[in-house]
Amino acid sequence: MSYTNLLVHLDDTERCEERLTLALSLAQSHGATLTGLFAQSETSGAGIVTRRAGPALLQAAERAKDSFEAKAREAGVKCRWWQLGHGEYGHVISETTICCRYVDLAIFGQHDPNGDNRVPPDLIEEVVLNAGRPILVVPHAGRFPRLGDRPVIAWNGSREAARAVNDALPLLKRASSVLLLAFHTHPGGGEGGNVPQVDILEHLASHGVTAEQERLTISTMTPMDAVLSRASDHGADLLVMGGFGGYGGSLFPLFGRGSNTRQILRQMTLPVLLSH
Repeated sequence: MSYTNLLVHLDDTERCEERLTLALSLAQSHGATLTGLFAQSETSGAGIVTRRAGPALLQAAERAKDSFEAKAREAGVKCRWWQLGHGEYGHVISETTICCRYVDLAIFGQHDPNGDNRVPPDLIEEVVLNAGRPILVVPHAGRFPRLGDRPVIAWNGSREAARAVNDALPLLKRASSVLLLAFHTHPGGGEGGNVPQVDILEHLASHGVTAEQERLTISTMTPMDAVLSRASDHGADLLVMGGFGGYGGSLFPLFGRGSNTRQILRQMTLPVLLSH
């Protein structure tokens, strides 16, 4: 099992280079084709009104294309280029979401509230929720030369968590150490509670993935604070989790639908693979 088609979101920001480097590394290791998707909001009023890309947006796309194709050639990665027709807010979200449906994994950069962002701030949330494909989000700060050697899985037995584990299998199978964090909402939940003790480990083992499991009880710390803290202790280089509904509902009734995903997207310090 491997990824054969990857997509990396590109724009005209300096941080774009970091996620492109990571995407090229993934494409190399999996022998995958990498699609560069240029999707950026229009800064020219004329472009927004006419629903056509303005000159500044076209120039930014051309710069991004030249850089993408040159780096792909240098890395020996087969590539293709897509770009949106214009940069109207809703168009960027809807068309980017559709493009992600035609690949195995899409790679995006975390929104930086204090940085130079060229896309809608809710782009990643909308793509995770509606694309039907796993989304790998790269933090807006830091360098990530390796990915998936020491992944952590946030597991609560939900549909979204199950999808995330399955979507991440090509990465998990190559890992040297996999830590699975299984959650209880209160002490004394019993061995047969919301999270089966052995089933997910058996499933991973059937794919050649040996994982260590830890059971965490959520008390004063929010689920995502607990995940991030343990991931840091583990020296993790990837977090795998279900997006949005995966940490809402009956398992964590004190937290609204999607609240934990949004917290991760704000506070993440390592790459996160999200599935919905």
